[in-house]
Amino acid sequence: MSSPEPQDGGYLGPTPTLQQAVEPDNCIKILLATDNHIGYAESDPVRGRDSINTFREILQLAIANDVDMLLLAGDLFHENRPSRTALYQTMAALREFTMGPRPVSLEVISEAGFGIKRDESWPTVNYEDENINVGLPIFSIHGNHDDPQGTGAEGALCALDLLTASGFINYFGRLELPGSVDNDEDALEHGLQVKPVLLQKGDTKLALYGIGNIRDERFHFEMRNKRIQMFRPSEDPEDWFNVVLVHQNRVAHGAGRNVVDTAFGDEAHLVVWGHEHDCIERATPQPVSGRPYYIVQPGSSIATSLAKGEAIPKHVSLVKVQGKEFEFEPIRLRSVRPFIFEEFSLAQVQAEDESINLNSKVAVAKYLKSRVNDLIKQANDEWDELHKDDGDEAEERLLPLIRIRVDYSGGPNGDSMYEMGNPQRFGQDFVDRVANPRDIVQFHRRAAAARKKKVEFDNPDEEMVNEALAEEGIEEKMEKLKVSTLVTKYLEAQNLGVLPEGAMQRAVEDFVDKGDKDAISNLLKKCLKLSLQSITANFEPSKEGPEHDDLGEEMEVAKKAAEERYGISTDKKGKGKGKGKADSSDEDEDADMKDDSDRDSMASSVSSSAAKGKKKAPAKKAPAKKTTTTAKGKGKGKANLVSWY
Repeated sequence: MSSPEPQDGGYLGPTPTLQQAVEPDNCIKILLATDNHIGYAESDPVRGRDSINTFREILQLAIANDVDMLLLAGDLFHENRPSRTALYQTMAALREFTMGPRPVSLEVISEAGFGIKRDESWPTVNYEDENINVGLPIFSIHGNHDDPQGTGAEGALCALDLLTASGFINYFGRLELPGSVDNDEDALEHGLQVKPVLLQKGDTKLALYGIGNIRDERFHFEMRNKRIQMFRPSEDPEDWFNVVLVHQNRVAHGAGRNVVDTAFGDEAHLVVWGHEHDCIERATPQPVSGRPYYIVQPGSSIATSLAKGEAIPKHVSLVKVQGKEFEFEPIRLRSVRPFIFEEFSLAQVQAEDESINLNSKVAVAKYLKSRVNDLIKQANDEWDELHKDDGDEAEERLLPLIRIRVDYSGGPNGDSMYEMGNPQRFGQDFVDRVANPRDIVQFHRRAAAARKKKVEFDNPDEEMVNEALAEEGIEEKMEKLKVSTLVTKYLEAQNLGVLPEGAMQRAVEDFVDKGDKDAISNLLKKCLKLSLQSITANFEPSKEGPEHDDLGEEMEVAKKAAEERYGISTDKKGKGKGKGKADSSDEDEDADMKDDSDRDSMASSVSSSAAKGKKKAPAKKAPAKKTTTTAKGKGKGKANLVSWY
C-alpha cells in the first residue's frame, strides 16, 4: 500500500527517548509487529514458507530482547479461514516460543478491553491460567484479512479465537457494532465503546486500546459523528500511558474511506497503525502536527504484492515505556526475501543514452534483461551485506523478488508505443534466479497528456471503464477494479425482492476478498430470518382471505431493515445504511474531517457513566509449577472506567 503524505503541515519534533535511567522493574518492553499474513502464497514452492519463517524470527526477537509482550496490530493470517498448514505452522511456532517458565511481570488491572467473553472456563489473559506456562504474552487485534465471520450459537469467530482458546495469544479489541438508529439523539447512545486492557509493571501503567478492523465507511461515519467513546480509568487517569492499536486505511481511497492522522484524542500517547504495508521511517514513531501523540507504522513483515511500498526494508519496533516516557529501537528483519522495485520509461532511457537501440521487440527484451540482471546482483549483494557477520549460522541466500514497471509509451520514430514481448515468456530466463519469474515485468503506458480528468473507479459506468482500460494498461486498471464494484453496478439494475443489494455486495466482497465460502449463504439465511420476523410483526391479513393479501409494502419494510443491518453505505448523500443517520454529503464529510473543530477527538462528546466495580483484589499467588514470580490477575476487570470527554 502507498505511504501516506504528512498531514497538516507534516511531522514535527524529535523521536522520543527516555530521559531517565531504565529501571528493569518499572520499564515495560514491547515488540511491535503487524500484518504478518501467515499463509500467503503457501502453495508456491519457492515462497511458500516466507511468512511463517519471518513470524518465527519475530518470536525469536521477542525472546532475545527479553520483552514483556509481543503486540500485533492485525492480519496475523492472510486468509479469513487459514489452511490447516497455516494454522499448524502458527501454533507450532507459538508453542515453541511462547510457552515455558520465563517470568511474566505484567499485572492485569482490567480486562474490559477484551470485549466479548467467549467462555468462562478459563482466564481471559492466558498467563493467568494456572494450567499452562506462558513465558511470552502476545496481545493482538484482528485485521481485515482475519476478522470475525460466520454465524451460529457462538456468533462470528475468527482464527484468533482459536489461538485464544488454545492459550497461545490474547485477542482483544473486538467491538460490538451497534445497529442503525433513527435519530441523532439515539446515535449518541449506540456508538462504539472502546475500553482498554489495563496492565501494570512496577510504577508504569499501560492502557491498551484495541480497535480491530471495521469497514472503512462504517468507521468514518462513527468517527465523524463523534460516536466513538474511548474509556479511561476513573482513578488517576493521567498516570496511564495510552497505546491505541488501529487497523484501517491511512491512505485516502475515496471519500470516507480512511482515517486521518489527527483523528485521535489528546489522551493518546502512541498510535500503532496496522493495515498499511509500507514501513514508515524504519518503524520509528512520527509526531503529528497539532497533536501530542505519535504514530508508528511498522508495515507488513512480508511482501504480499509487488508494489513499490513493499520494497522498503521490513522492520519491527522495540518499545520501552517507563512512566509516561518511551523510546523506540527499529530492528531490521533478516529473514525477509529481498525485493527490488524499479520504475522507468523506455522513451526517457533512449533519450538519455542514444547508444541504446530500442527500435525492435528483440532489442527491448535484451535491454530489459540486462536491467533485471543488474537488479538481481544488487539484491544478492544486499543480502550478503546484511548476513556477513552470521558466520557458520548464515542462512541460505533466498531468491529475490524483482519487479520492473516499464512505461512503453512514446515509441521510436514518433510511434505511439514501443514493441513489447510476452511478460511471462520474458521471465523464463530467470526461473532459477528470481522468486517471481512469471511477473517480473509490468508494462504500462502513460495516459494521454490531453486527458487530465481522473477516472473514479469507486462508481464507474461502462463507458468510463472501457476508456480507461483502452488508454492505460489493462493489467494496471483491472487491479483497481474490485469485483464487488462490478457486482454493485449489476445489482443496481435488478430488483431482488427482499434481498438488499448493498448487503449482497458486502457478501460478495467477503466471498472474493476473504475466501469466506459461506458468506452468501449466511446472508441469505439472515435476511430470510429477519424478513420473516418483520413481515410477521407488521403484516395484517385481510378479512377477504390470503388470495387478496398484498405483501408488497411489508416486503419493502423488511428489505430496508435488512439493508440497514447487513448492508454497506452506497448512498452518495451520506445516509449510511446500517450505520445511523447522516445529513451531509460526501463533500461535507471531507470538509468536516479537515475542520479542526470536528477533529478534536475520535472520542464521544457525551459523558458515560462509570463502570461499576470493586477495589482491586490482592494478587493471587503464583502456581507452584512456576519457577519465577508471575503477576496473576490483581483486581482483574475491576477498574472503574469513564469515557474521554
